[in-house]
Parts: sequence; structure tokens; C-alpha cells
Amino acid sequence: MKQSLCRFLYLIVLAVWFPGLLLAQTSSAPTDFRVTLLGTGTPRPDIDRFGPSTLVQVGNQRLLFDAGRGATIRLNQVGVPLGGITAVFLTHLHSDHVNGLSDVWLTGWSYGKRVSAFRVFGPTGTREMMSHLERAHREDIRIRIADERLPASGVAVDAADVTEGIVYEHDGVRVTTFDVDHGELIKPALGYRVEFGGRSVVLSGDTRFSANLVTHAKGADVIIHEVMAASESFLAQSEAGRRVMAHHTSPEDAARVFADVGPRLAVYSHITLAGVSEDELVRRTKSTFTGRLEVGSDLMTIDVNEVVRITRPDEASR
Repeated sequence: MKQSLCRFLYLIVLAVWFPGLLLAQTSSAPTDFRVTLLGTGTPRPDIDRFGPSTLVQVGNQRLLFDAGRGATIRLNQVGVPLGGITAVFLTHLHSDHVNGLSDVWLTGWSYGKRVSAFRVFGPTGTREMMSHLERAHREDIRIRIADERLPASGVAVDAADVTEGIVYEHDGVRVTTFDVDHGELIKPALGYRVEFGGRSVVLSGDTRFSANLVTHAKGADVIIHEVMAASESFLAQSEAGRRVMAHHTSPEDAARVFADVGPRLAVYSHITLAGVSEDELVRRTKSTFTGRLEVGSDLMTIDVNEVVRITRPDEASR
């Protein structure tokens, strides 16, 4: 009883003298704009960083951006019904961004009980890719419809090749795509901007420094950007590493993007570290960008409200 009274008086003091601090510490109201980093890794298999994939829960919709290795496992971990994904948006067709797509599609039907068409938006080639996946899995589909009596409507595919502009708009949620620069041979490559209720999140996709991304990211609350940080010795010794680096964004160039855009929060995902540590990645970024920066981790959530709040998986259980 005495402890409860002391805590009550303590909270009153906080409310009077530090109202903003109290709100940040005690607010647990659900958000209507939440971003979850499902996978923050690269093509290299890594138990700690699954393949690139980001979930945006906004309003009453669940939007999935890329579907890398293990996306369904991460969705299950955060309690999102596999059949409840509203739409999937692909940044480009590199395998590490799509090799979990069949799993999201088919497991969302057979295990997640999806009854409506699987909607996919992506760059040129997306419709053709999905058509080939339908053909590749047609025996599985035939058997499950006949044996498990699963509805054919739930395995149907609604795929669209999209170009720069508004590609999705429903119940106040708007998704706009824009071109980014992932190198001369990897075209098109797309970034996305999600807007709802006066708030916005931008996802870079895979890109080197892109002035077009900066243009489309202006005014965003949160920007989630890829990065490759490599040591000078790594680049000097590895021709393949230099080729990969030429398709991605260095910490210094990412800092230029963040400084030009001015988000409330900048987050790294799809993180490649070659001969450097995370601390070095942050130091190199912070040398020219003084805003709020986070190195993303799998299952990190970002609530985009009056306060942009981050929760890491080890904090969620506290």
C-alpha cells in the first residue's frame, strides 16, 4: 500500500513537471501506423537477420514490402495472420527480396485460410514472375483444392506491374512508388512512400544515392534506408565487393539523404557490414547527420504517432 502511494505521488510530480516524459514512458495505446522490420538482412543466410521484408500496419490494412527469406516465420512471430496480408509491394526482383513470396502466398492460403486473391504490386516483370509461380505450384494447388477443399479464390493471384506514381489507395491509405538507382543493369528498382492520417513512412528499397528518392521522401516522418558499410581494406582486396558496393548506399551517402530529407527518424535496414562494426556504421553516418538514427534489427517496431516510438524485441516482453 505504501509503495503504491509513493508511486502515485511520483507520477503526479512527473505529470506536473515533465508531462512529455510521462507520456513517453506510460503510453501503451495501440497505434494505427506501425512498421515492423521482419527481415533486415542480405542474401547471406543469417539466423539473426532474415531476408529483406517490412510490414506496415496502417489503419485496418497490413501491407508487406518485399518478402525475403523467412517472412512467414517473422509474421507468425508478431501474431499477424498469414492470410491477412492486404497486399504485397516489391521493390525489385532480386531473389533475396522475393524468395519468401511463394511461402507468403501459398501458406497464407493453406494455413492462413485466405479466401480472396493474393495482391502483388511490383516493377516490370512482377506479373510474369507470379504467372510462372502459379505454373510451378499448380500440382500443389490442384491437390489442396481437391483434398483439403480449400477455396480456389484464395490462391488466385492479382499481380500488377507498376511505375512511378500512386499505386494503391484505400480507406485513407495511399502508397506511392518512385524510381531509385540500383545500378544500370537493375532497372526498374522502386522505393515506396506510405501515407495515412497526415503521417508518412518511406522505404528506399535497394539503391545507391538517389536524388529522386530524396525528392519523394521530403516531409516523411520516418525513412527506412538500405546501407552497405565496407572497410577500405575489404574494398581494396575484393573486386566482387567493389561491384556490390557500386549498387548500394554508403553510410556517408545515406547521411546525405537523411540530412536532405530531415525525417523525425532514420532507420537502417537491409544492412551489409563488410569489415566494419555497427558502431562504425553509426559513427560514419553521424559524422554529417545529426538527427535521430537507429540501426534496425529483426522484429523492431516503429509506432508513428505524435511521438515516434521504437520497440526492440527484447524490450517488448518487459
